[in-house]
Amino acid sequence: MREGQRPASCGPDKEESVSVLPKKILLSTDASEDAVLATRAAVDIANGAGAELHLIHAWHPVPSTRFGQFIRTEMHREAEGLLREQTGQVEALGGTVAGTHLREGPLVEEILETCAEVGADLLVMGTRGRGPVARLLLGSVAEGVVYGASSPVLVVRGGDAAWPPRRVICGDDSSESARRAAELAIGIGSLFDTRNLIMRVYPRLPSVDEEGRQMDSRRVDDELRREERDLEERASQLGTESDRPKVCIAVGEPAKVIMQEAGDEPEQCLISVGKRGLSAIGRMRLGSTSTKVLRVARGPVLIYPHQDV
Repeated sequence: MREGQRPASCGPDKEESVSVLPKKILLSTDASEDAVLATRAAVDIANGAGAELHLIHAWHPVPSTRFGQFIRTEMHREAEGLLREQTGQVEALGGTVAGTHLREGPLVEEILETCAEVGADLLVMGTRGRGPVARLLLGSVAEGVVYGASSPVLVVRGGDAAWPPRRVICGDDSSESARRAAELAIGIGSLFDTRNLIMRVYPRLPSVDEEGRQMDSRRVDDELRREERDLEERASQLGTESDRPKVCIAVGEPAKVIMQEAGDEPEQCLISVGKRGLSAIGRMRLGSTSTKVLRVARGPVLIYPHQDV
């Protein structure tokens, strides 16, 4: 399915996938190119899931200066115009806007607070990152939202070819958040008949066991087979016999391996990962696969918040 086409209707084989799709979606919008793409994605998912769609536009607070009130009034007027324009775009795409929200304040905080107030179970946004250098910049709104969100976040980018996706690649680290990310991503993918893959990537193969003894190749192979069976079990829970996701176990830097799997058309892959429960210091020291994927991916990324189990 390419631009201008609507999601496939959900037949009997898609009922289970529809059940995992969101009931309320919040679309964070601005005038950027990626925001237009995010609008397409949000409308398609909302229509396919029968979900409410809300729009938010937030802007930085205006300093209290002599001309502050005038500037604030002008920005509010422009923001109202932007939301009217975005509402028109949603309707032109066949969607319906359940509510619009204008917020002034720190962008990340306002977006997250609105998400909680609306009760959205999916937040959709674009990112203004342009090129590899821009995507690596710290402190972006998209990264801030992903760090703080208690709901799944779909970050959309990659140009017209990026939506709707043709493939779904689910990064799996055996965590509950990764499982739920895969479930939601494959549910979204079912609206577009995507090809699905679940990957488990190890930075390195184990060379010693828990007692410090050298592990032989047979024991490593046995361990990998157990992991593959576990991954197959996950896949069986995410599809029927005819459309079960494929599985893959690989070794390497997880974000890099996932992007290699995306192949020659990475914009057309929806990548899902779970967010690790790391503190800010932990993220600085260790990094996280979700952050790295978000920074280097060239297409849409779905990140599911950390789950305490």
